[in-house]
Amino acid sequence: MVVLNRIYTRTGDAGETALGNGTRVAKFSARVTAYGTVDELNAALGLARQQADGELDAQMARIQNDLFDLGADLCRPDMDRDDEAGYPVLRMVPAQVDRLETEIDAMNARLEPLRSFILPGGSALSAHLHHCRTVARRAERLTVELSSLEGVNEAAIRYLNRLSDWFFVAARIANDEGRADVLWVPGANR
Repeated sequence: MVVLNRIYTRTGDAGETALGNGTRVAKFSARVTAYGTVDELNAALGLARQQADGELDAQMARIQNDLFDLGADLCRPDMDRDDEAGYPVLRMVPAQVDRLETEIDAMNARLEPLRSFILPGGSALSAHLHHCRTVARRAERLTVELSSLEGVNEAAIRYLNRLSDWFFVAARIANDEGRADVLWVPGANR
């Protein structure tokens, strides 16, 4: 259980922060940038949820919890030394990716196939979900970049890749199951 009785600690005033294993790194390190972007995504999803209800909102709530798991995973380096922590290190697992795939398939079955690219917009919820999609893609790019420098849980990368797909399909669901999608018209303003 986490106990937060002080919000500021002053330990980061010199531009460093502690990772999950206690190692101090620069606040601009690739790892901090990756999990910071996951945190930004979680905040964007919180805004999107203000427009959602029912099953879609419940799914989004599960994703918000997963994003905290993902942040915990990314803030803990040393993939090969998890047993040295003295406690179970929280890592993303394939079942979390599988759940996203199941939800994507169920939502996509309700939609007509796309015959054009779509523009972010339509309903307020759809616009928020498209914003989440783009932040998820950035988080994925940063996590992949981090993985080129040091160890990253493969399930974390797969989760982010699938999550942006989830947001895309959910944005179409939020647009009256795709009927209110805003279609791209190539060269329309030439």
